[in-house]
Amino acid sequence: MSTGQVAVVALGGNALSGPGDDGSIRSMRRHIRRAVEALFALRAQGFRLVITHGNGPQVGAQLLKNDAGKQVYGLPAYPLDVLVADTQGEIGYLIENAWRNLLQENNHEAKVASLVSMIEVDPSDPAFKNPVKRVGKTYYDADEVRRLAAEKSWQFLEETKNGRTGWRRVVPSPVPQAVVNAGALRVLLDAGFDLIAGGGGGIPVSRNPDGNLQPVEAVIDKDLTSALIARTLDAGKLIILTDVPQVYLNYGKPAQKAIDRVSVADLEELIEQGQFGAGNMLPKVRAAMDFARRSGHPAIITDFEGLAGGNGTQIMP
Repeated sequence: MSTGQVAVVALGGNALSGPGDDGSIRSMRRHIRRAVEALFALRAQGFRLVITHGNGPQVGAQLLKNDAGKQVYGLPAYPLDVLVADTQGEIGYLIENAWRNLLQENNHEAKVASLVSMIEVDPSDPAFKNPVKRVGKTYYDADEVRRLAAEKSWQFLEETKNGRTGWRRVVPSPVPQAVVNAGALRVLLDAGFDLIAGGGGGIPVSRNPDGNLQPVEAVIDKDLTSALIARTLDAGKLIILTDVPQVYLNYGKPAQKAIDRVSVADLEELIEQGQFGAGNMLPKVRAAMDFARRSGHPAIITDFEGLAGGNGTQIMP
């Protein structure tokens, strides 16, 4: 497979929703159409695309439905790995539908496939001893925390936000190690398909001593999984789409400055200086660095307008 022909594109949450959205399917369709239109220029340049995506709001909604279904109807709650698989199918369908329609409208052969993707993690990853990824309901009260910790062994962290203090459920966020269905991805790419895969960071699984896969109650960072998929498929380009056109120094301050092109080594120094927000830009920067360092190819962080205009921050090996 030629490395110059495959681009992995990670769609951030802004690809699926925007400020003030109601979370409806109609709203998601509108945002996804905008997203695939921005990606069409890559297809026109001869790239086959592997599209990854976030799923945080959708999994959060499913967890709330879990709570309501159990309380009102006595329905069994689904575990986190099944909810990730569920939202992979939901969002993958919406992206595939929009991408197929756009290709046909522009007289391109509509060869697209969505794959539910398991991602293998290491059960000894340090993240399992320090869960920090927030999931589910915005806040739990102290009584709920005691009950759920006893019933389900859930873990919680107390936080204060916008003047309100409460408890949030947290799960581990281990580093992705391997793409379980990598062989299928390669076969489909070689056959000329564009793909939607690795949604929400993938369904986290680990291997038993006998080699069987078992689910893991965790959430994998979507951008790290995108970098892993890009390396696994020998992609020539990784593009991480977010809500700003470039990475910035001193973000949000009077001395804010956009970064056009930067090396992995220089980014390491900037991280040590605390330049990037831990819950926002830092994971994207680390994923881009990981891909550039280990593949020898550049990664780009930008937004839809930056992608269309050939702008963004380039991270060089």
